[in-house]
Amino acid sequence: MMEARKYVEQIQKNLEAKDPNQEEFLQAVEEFLPTVIPFLEEHPEYVEKNILGMIIEPERMIQFRVPWQDDEGNWQVNRGYRVQFNSAIGPYKGGLRFHPSVNLSILKFLGFEQIFKNSLTGLPIGGGKGGSDFDPKGKSDSEVMRYCQSFMTELSKHIGPNLDVPAGDIGVGGREIGYLFGQYKRLREYDMGVLTGKPLGFNGSLARTEATGYGAVYFVKHLLNDRQDSFEGKKVLVSGSGNVAIYAIEKAQELGATAITCSDSNGYIYDKDGIDVELLKDIKEVRRARLTEYAKERPTAEYHEGSVWELETAADIALPCATQNEIDDKKAEILVKNGVKIVAEGANMPSTNGAVKLYHKNGVLYGPGKAANAGGVAVSALEMSQNSQRLAWTKEEVDSKLDDIMKNIYETCRDTAEKYAEKDNFAAGANIAGFAKVAAAMLAQGTV
Repeated sequence: MMEARKYVEQIQKNLEAKDPNQEEFLQAVEEFLPTVIPFLEEHPEYVEKNILGMIIEPERMIQFRVPWQDDEGNWQVNRGYRVQFNSAIGPYKGGLRFHPSVNLSILKFLGFEQIFKNSLTGLPIGGGKGGSDFDPKGKSDSEVMRYCQSFMTELSKHIGPNLDVPAGDIGVGGREIGYLFGQYKRLREYDMGVLTGKPLGFNGSLARTEATGYGAVYFVKHLLNDRQDSFEGKKVLVSGSGNVAIYAIEKAQELGATAITCSDSNGYIYDKDGIDVELLKDIKEVRRARLTEYAKERPTAEYHEGSVWELETAADIALPCATQNEIDDKKAEILVKNGVKIVAEGANMPSTNGAVKLYHKNGVLYGPGKAANAGGVAVSALEMSQNSQRLAWTKEEVDSKLDDIMKNIYETCRDTAEKYAEKDNFAAGANIAGFAKVAAAMLAQGTV
């Protein structure tokens, strides 16, 4: 039987030969594979059965065209996708992303990460991801509605509450989920459990909107508690200004920190007195405006073009909540120089592999996205539970369950890292713990 390290190297080499142009997917796999070597050395049966070779191949990939009519009566066409990656521990679960950058590589990287993220929650959900290169920005509500209806007309053939349960992601919020759900029930039947992230009026879950941002902060809270520390008095850098960023800022400030930044695709806000969450919510959730509006209305705020990670100011914690690869080696060096001691990812893979190496080299505690941002999918799974039972839990109940789940994820990453890798290597801990559960299920089900 092949030795574990050689086996992993061969897996990586084969993948690079098969998918040479899928940069994001290759990056995600490259980050993952070396970390599981110590686990494979103790469990050679997974090498013998080639579980890694199985797990990096999606069970099913669906691509389809999405024709739609704009407000001028012109017919447009976009691409739709659903990557159903792994169902060993439950139905496929993962968001839909509507953004011009969406392609198969990005969705495969997101779906691959989702397998282990969902495993870490301890809930019975497999990994998947989907979306389209459609851009909702600048579109009227009617155009977004027609697009969602066309998209769901095809997607409805491939999803269901016991098969695949999509949710929202970048570009897909409550408005889009509502339109998608409306079309699904026209085509199939009223099944409240087929999508999560639904508005509260038709069986959405309280605290779902806040869940990813709150969860990232809870992950850090438990990390700090482990060191007899807290958020009190800490300065926090945050990127993004969508749901994840807004509610990460809200919860961090609730716990005593001062969040001094947020950003959008054009630039960032630096507010030395702390971000005004209510103003930020009004601008981004109600007006759907740019962050320049925040600076106009907040005397203490400065607006700068460029990346928030180029800001040189003292800080304790960084919460990247925007998009993949927003922090590269140079930006990671600035974070280290700023005195940042903890990086917890609210976004998916916002740090390049080079940046992650710099964190480890400089003693920065790093919470990878598959662990730190698992709160969103965890509450999506709680929404599925409520839908199955025809119940609605209070916000306090959901929030308490979310906090418990994030505590368990942190402790699982911590303990697994100490057993198989090194103390405080939460990335290795997350990868190994997430993989171990899925691999055991695959082996037990004979899916090899």
